[in-house]
Amino acid sequence: MATLIPSFSTCSQRMTPGERRLAQRLESKLEDDYLLWYNVPIGRKRLHPDFILLHPLRGIIVLEVKDWKLSTIRSIDPDNAILITPNGGKADRNPLRQAREYMMAIANLLEKDSLLIQSTGPYAGKLAFPYSYGLVLTNITRKQFDTADLGAILQPNLVICQDEMYEDVDPMEFQQRLWNLCTYNFGELLTTAQIDRVRWHLFPEVRIGEQLSLFPDDISEEGIAIPDLIRVMDMQQEQLARSLGEGHRVIHGVAGSGKTLILVYRCLKLAAELNKPVLVLCFNKSLAARLRHLLNEKGIGDRQVHIRHFHGWCMEMLRQHAVPQPSSNQFQGTAYVEELVQRVIQAVEAGTIPAGTYGAVLIDEGHDFQPHWLKLVGQMVDPSTNALLLLYDDAQHIYGNQKKRKFSFKSVGIQAQGRTTILKVNYRNTEEILSVAYTFAKEYLSPNASQTNLDESALGTTGDSEDSPLLVLPESAGRRGPQPQLIKLPSFNAEVEHLINRARQLHEKGIAWSDMAVVYRSQWMAQKVCDRLQKANVPVEWINQAGKQGYHPSQPSIKLVTMHSSKGLEFPVVFIPGLGFLPNTHSTPEEEARLLYVAMTRAIDQLVMSGDRSSMFMKRLDAVIGSTDRSKLPVELETTD
Repeated sequence: MATLIPSFSTCSQRMTPGERRLAQRLESKLEDDYLLWYNVPIGRKRLHPDFILLHPLRGIIVLEVKDWKLSTIRSIDPDNAILITPNGGKADRNPLRQAREYMMAIANLLEKDSLLIQSTGPYAGKLAFPYSYGLVLTNITRKQFDTADLGAILQPNLVICQDEMYEDVDPMEFQQRLWNLCTYNFGELLTTAQIDRVRWHLFPEVRIGEQLSLFPDDISEEGIAIPDLIRVMDMQQEQLARSLGEGHRVIHGVAGSGKTLILVYRCLKLAAELNKPVLVLCFNKSLAARLRHLLNEKGIGDRQVHIRHFHGWCMEMLRQHAVPQPSSNQFQGTAYVEELVQRVIQAVEAGTIPAGTYGAVLIDEGHDFQPHWLKLVGQMVDPSTNALLLLYDDAQHIYGNQKKRKFSFKSVGIQAQGRTTILKVNYRNTEEILSVAYTFAKEYLSPNASQTNLDESALGTTGDSEDSPLLVLPESAGRRGPQPQLIKLPSFNAEVEHLINRARQLHEKGIAWSDMAVVYRSQWMAQKVCDRLQKANVPVEWINQAGKQGYHPSQPSIKLVTMHSSKGLEFPVVFIPGLGFLPNTHSTPEEEARLLYVAMTRAIDQLVMSGDRSSMFMKRLDAVIGSTDRSKLPVELETTD
């Protein structure tokens, strides 16, 4: 079965009857390696072909669809058609010519990429795969087409007629009709990497980590440098992002499954469609800073999308609407935070802070939100749009008592039954990193019996349990890399010296400082690491250091971040020192194991952990991955206290 983007259930309501029939035939009669896009804009000019088909061997096919009947066609020529309507004659473009223009625009766009063209032979400089176009007449049979002599204007082999797409048509016969649209055949199968390059060019919004303007005229395609290595959403992520329809939506996704990518795409789409601003909320300041960075890369400013950490947003609401803030003398610590939230809730109930002020509300890392927080922010969505998206991963819940988190989304006003998605595949971590992290923490991450029936990875799962927080177990995407390391050293000072030497070696091999992070558990650890890095002239940014704000992802510096604040972040290289002091005595082993799981899954390619003493977690990790003791370290890495 071919993959249709957006999903049929999402786009069928805006299709014409003929488009719906064709979409169903394409899905059911084409093999799994066909990709289909319906009415998805291409390039920065935002052209809108009805259907684009992509196949590793057959290349690209553009289809225009018309529900015309012979009785409604007054005249047609190579450029235009005149249709009979209740309001008189209506001019329309010749759809076959329109399909050709779309196809040539696509070919011209892709031919700029040296990795998608033929370098030698008679077709040098042309695409290395076939491309074609056609017209589907959903209400005109082949006999009617021939009788009316439409072939004089519409090239017969480029037209698929009504009776050639009936439900009972043989799949191979149907596919042959598509293949006949192309008059030439050359080249080898498109590789997965080439297919991703095609998507990178056609759909700029699926690009990862690139500046993108909301306003296509701001940036010409000629001004974009084509990288040798590209990063795009994977197909499941793209299909999900494009298939998020109206109403409340919940995505349960494991760490590294692309939840944040989907959120950024959703922001891009909503910001272009809505008149009211979009509100994006998360728990951590560092994640809010990263989201702002990602959206700035996409050309989205704060006027269109407000990105806030939850308690910062609460304070902003109180200030904007002249509601007194809690006194830090009267309320301290968690009591201050809870009073802050309660005052916002009361002000919304009283109408002092108006509800429904945002065109959409998107919540990242929603598992860190208390139920009454979710109820509060859900009221801020404009009822006319009713657009709410909640991203959730209960395995990464690291705040509060896990046993007190049993609630239904419906009880807090989130109506997402039938609109829940599960993402199980972890794309961030290598198989080795994910295996170590999960094996270490699995006894704390196992779902209870009532949840196991939901671990079925489907778009739009159903059932009563769907209305509750759900713990999803991760699956690896299969990317391989070096085994995580557990280094035993005689002291924490020795750990820091080892960390500095390793970071320097990696930097000399071409890894940017900003691609490395030190994730720590306790403040004293961070102070020692920061002092030594600065003394060694290694650039460091201490994220959310006491009294300071901010996180600058592109700043050329190693990032120093707490395990709590690392949630939602990712780095090619992650160092976790001080494991000999874990679990922390101020929390339960279960809470600490979840916290370390979050920290380990921040690493994209390399994970280096260290400890200077035997502890529960050191022993567990030692059993999982073995250990590298001091005697086995390279000479240049040996240090003394």
